[in-house]
Amino acid sequence: MSTPETIEFKIAQSVSEAFKSLYGADLAPADVQVQETRKEFEGEFTVVVFPFLRLSKRSPEQTATDIGEYLKNHLGELQSFQVVKGFLNLRMTAGFWTEVLKGMYAAEDYGCAPRNSKGLVLVEYASPNTNKPLHLGHLRNIFLGDSVSNILLAAGHQVQRVQIINDRGIHICKSMVAWQKFAEGATPQSTGTKGDHFVGEYYVRFDREYKRQVAELVDGGMDEETAREQAPIMVEARESLVKWEEKEPETYALWERMNGWVYEGFDATYARMGVEFDNLYYESDTWSVGKEVVLKGLEQGVFTKKEDGSVWADLSDRGLDQKLLLRKDGTTVYITQDLGTAILRYRDFPELTRMIYTVGNEQEYHFKVLFLILEKLGYDWAENCHHLSYGMVELPEGKMKSREGTVVDADDMMDEMVRTARTVTEELGKLDGMEVGQQAELYEIIGLAALKYFLLKVDPVKNMLFDPVESIDFNGHTGPFIQYTHARIKSVLRHFDTPPVIETAPDEMSKYERTIIADLHRFPQVIAEAAETSNPARLANYLYDLVKDFNAFYQNVSILKADTHTDKIFRTVMAATVAKVIHDGMAMLGIRVPERM
Repeated sequence: MSTPETIEFKIAQSVSEAFKSLYGADLAPADVQVQETRKEFEGEFTVVVFPFLRLSKRSPEQTATDIGEYLKNHLGELQSFQVVKGFLNLRMTAGFWTEVLKGMYAAEDYGCAPRNSKGLVLVEYASPNTNKPLHLGHLRNIFLGDSVSNILLAAGHQVQRVQIINDRGIHICKSMVAWQKFAEGATPQSTGTKGDHFVGEYYVRFDREYKRQVAELVDGGMDEETAREQAPIMVEARESLVKWEEKEPETYALWERMNGWVYEGFDATYARMGVEFDNLYYESDTWSVGKEVVLKGLEQGVFTKKEDGSVWADLSDRGLDQKLLLRKDGTTVYITQDLGTAILRYRDFPELTRMIYTVGNEQEYHFKVLFLILEKLGYDWAENCHHLSYGMVELPEGKMKSREGTVVDADDMMDEMVRTARTVTEELGKLDGMEVGQQAELYEIIGLAALKYFLLKVDPVKNMLFDPVESIDFNGHTGPFIQYTHARIKSVLRHFDTPPVIETAPDEMSKYERTIIADLHRFPQVIAEAAETSNPARLANYLYDLVKDFNAFYQNVSILKADTHTDKIFRTVMAATVAKVIHDGMAMLGIRVPERM
């Protein structure tokens, strides 16, 4: 990312001047592409000259050589250059990289843009149903939304973290009906069960009973579609939904009681994850706003009513289908509630510049429809709504099905990761002198890091297979590998009573040092790109590459036994800066890094 303050811009400006001086050609600095040099070549920055051969009227190699010679005489930060076909690779001076390192080391929030320097972004994530506990799919959603929020903050945005609690609808009524029929007054307290798990058991119980009744009706001669409609327990659930919308006292009181159980369970899970929200929206509040907007749109001719009384949006003029907005009995559907939620948010935060919905890719069509309906209703901010679509998570055993009770529970997954962290850490035998309580905290930190990092390192658009064992490998592409490098650097820094300070530049730097400082130099750009694309994988993989490069340095170059005091201090400061970037970058991913492992 080239701005007037960066060396990339200065290089581009010098290349522009070179074309004017050498060829009498005008070339805007903004048109000069300055890239990171590929690791197999010498240098830190690369200028691609192929696009400008029409100006130089010379071969790619000769053009690159001409420009390199010009820069050698006019760009003081340049030490040497190398031409590879049409690529001009630039190697900067040790003094330049020393000054860069000193600046990074001294900066309090290196890589971050000034706080609140950019517009307000609202990020929705989690958004669970109150009829079941959080599962593995929710974990990817929550970690994505939380890390995107952190990265946006680091990039200078104001951020509102929100969730919409899906606390109403037929799925909630299913759990309520099953509890009434089968619970015999049992509660989370009486059974010693976490609230969200307790209610989820009755959602599964409903599905089992529903399937039994459908099979019984089909065996009696009824066709399956009719049986699904007329199964007594499903009829009860639909009646319960109508009663809820009418606020029938007994139904409403049961709804409030069961949701309360679930919220207690969710809060405990979020606290363990280290996740918080600025605002909560409830479908039980937003559905009525959505219904009001739909009825108003019907009056204005934006929507149409069919003979059975149902209300629809016709989107065929935009290449989409018709969309149901109100059922024939007047009850709302999901998209009606989402319309109300979006409108409430912009009423609450009229200064919003962007609204991000973190929702799985199976809902891509839903959000196309939602944003288009908002546009048809005349809301000009609809164009600022963005669906952060992500792929599904599977385990080696296959897909999960919540109705059948075969989902991988989020709490169970976190427990398993912590147990695995304990086993692996104890096998490494590096906990001598650490108290039991400290060990338990370390297992928690490592286990959750393994889980979060593995889910975040994959580009959100891709489906992924989560392997708990692979995720915690201390030598693999994992969170614990990055954490271990941070702890290794901290052990080096403990040899100094006071923070080291660079006084003079080393005479020369190894290729390992140059690579690491160039990596560190890219940190602000990585944050900006991850924020712009809502893609934490860019940051996660950057940190892994940085750590790999540091470990190559650590294995080949001594820090504490350097040949000169200047080299020792320089390398220590570089290592400390790597540790700081690891700490801050992992924090943006929602991951803690320990001082010792």
